[in-house]
Amino acid sequence: MYLRPAHTELHFPTLYKFIRSNPLGILTTAIQSPKYPTIQCSHIPWILDVSPEDEASDPPKARLRGHMARANPQTKALIEAATAAGSNTLQEDVMILFNGPVHHYITPKFYVQTKPSTGKVVPTWNYSAVQVYGTATIYFDTKAPETDAYITKAIADLSQQSEEEIFGYNGQNGAAKAWNVDEAPESYVSLLKKAIIGIEIEIKSIAGKFKMSQESAAGDRQGVIDGFEKLGSEIGNEIARTVKERGELKDMQTQKV
Repeated sequence: MYLRPAHTELHFPTLYKFIRSNPLGILTTAIQSPKYPTIQCSHIPWILDVSPEDEASDPPKARLRGHMARANPQTKALIEAATAAGSNTLQEDVMILFNGPVHHYITPKFYVQTKPSTGKVVPTWNYSAVQVYGTATIYFDTKAPETDAYITKAIADLSQQSEEEIFGYNGQNGAAKAWNVDEAPESYVSLLKKAIIGIEIEIKSIAGKFKMSQESAAGDRQGVIDGFEKLGSEIGNEIARTVKERGELKDMQTQKV
């Protein structure tokens, strides 16, 4: 991911918050294999593990936990590489990309400061993302107790995270209680667990990109905010809010310099 300085975010707590809010990440691997494509990717919901005291630790002290379908060709390439290496931890780094909830085309018509004065404006696209590189350990041996223990905890934690954080089913203030894995038949869950593998990523590096018009002149940024607010849509309002937030942050950083 191209990290232009004006758009780069390296504050770990901010990046971790972004992942927690957008847990569906795209796992990308580049594994040489005689049977499967070298470059593969899969959408996987992740659990981020980082202790409060390590939120700002540099280098990062955080892990991502998830699971993958055993029938997935990317899973098969991972198992093949692990078997060849004789280790559940892969030698090749993997990459996970987390995308922000909204992105949008930006029309030059929104640049109310620069367009009238010079006309030197062109269309662009606003978006946000966080990119993680790390080392993957996979749990695929169905006979190993650690595989069952890892997958059992991973699916329970992911269900709880999704139920409580996404739907708000936390049992508080009149909200319904979260669904949990124990509500499904044990035999059914056991069958499904055999059809997946566990995957854990030790984060080695992490960086974010917020391309939200913060490099633009103040008048143009306000034009973008006004333009999206006038759309009257949820996406428009979220883009406007993020442009305002990142612009104010950029202005504060400029004043400190």
